[in-house]
Amino acid sequence: MTALILASASPRRLEILQALGWRFQVLPSSLAEEEMPHPDPVEAAKILALHKAREVASQVKEGMVLGADTLVHLDGRSFGKPKDAEMARKYLRALSGRTHQVTTGLALIDSTDGREEVAEETTRVKMHHLSEEDIQSYLESGEPFDKAGAYAIQGKGFILIDKIWGCYTNVVGLPVGRLRELLQRFSKPVCEGTGR
Repeated sequence: MTALILASASPRRLEILQALGWRFQVLPSSLAEEEMPHPDPVEAAKILALHKAREVASQVKEGMVLGADTLVHLDGRSFGKPKDAEMARKYLRALSGRTHQVTTGLALIDSTDGREEVAEETTRVKMHHLSEEDIQSYLESGEPFDKAGAYAIQGKGFILIDKIWGCYTNVVGLPVGRLRELLQRFSKPVCEGTGR
């Protein structure tokens, strides 16, 4: 059985893989948050995921290395992790009442032969119209920080969301269906369940 290595320190991605009962290791990429490597957020997410996977794959002799990067975007503008409360407030104001996109780029590298496969998943998310009181209350929860787009759909931020079209786990940070398809492109058996 070939090991799956998650090149991410994201607790959300860790929790999703644990919920699936898959066997995997965590070896986070040490790459710093980069400038947008491409003007198109979808392409940028794929490039960032590949950079992370390559960095970790260079450190291991065997295993399937999974890199991922999630971007929230609207009208071509990307909303990363807010640096402070004022940036988070601006993000939430911009997303309020609008339908935005969440894209996760995935990159899988077989470290034994260097083969690379890249994919992406995009989900449309509509946010409720948020009052200044709604935004302030959410900021005071502390949840918007360290979250792309300044919200966490799997947490208190769920109350901010009106509708989603597409993959829910993608908005959390790891599109399970797309990951399964990506793994199937390789002939090796990878990360079978533990039976839990």
